[in-house]
Amino acid sequence: MRITRHQPGSGGDFPMPEMFVGHVSRQEIVTDDDAELLRVTSVTFHDGARNVLHHHGSDQVLIITHGLGIVANEQGENQVESGHVVLIPAGERHWHGARPGEMMTHLSILTPGPMFKDE
Repeated sequence: MRITRHQPGSGGDFPMPEMFVGHVSRQEIVTDDDAELLRVTSVTFHDGARNVLHHHGSDQVLIITHGLGIVANEQGENQVESGHVVLIPAGERHWHGARPGEMMTHLSILTPGPMFKDE
């Protein structure tokens, strides 16, 4: 057993700058080394930052823990805030981040695997 404290924005910069617009930081909570079938990352989008259109090979759950954000797919944009939980099915093209002028932190929960940038 391991107990970790969620500290939004306390981690380092995200390791894939090509996947983001603006300043994004992360805290790895459960890594591929910790669990075989689960990865949990706290991602903080600063001042309107967001990721680019992408998809995952597995379902993704986002739990909004702080701030005001946007979660979007090809059908449109959805406003989210602290307390919202979003399920993004495997393969769905999407992006998410903070609203302009705001910050947003979410927990990203998915199985280990790559993130695919969409053009």
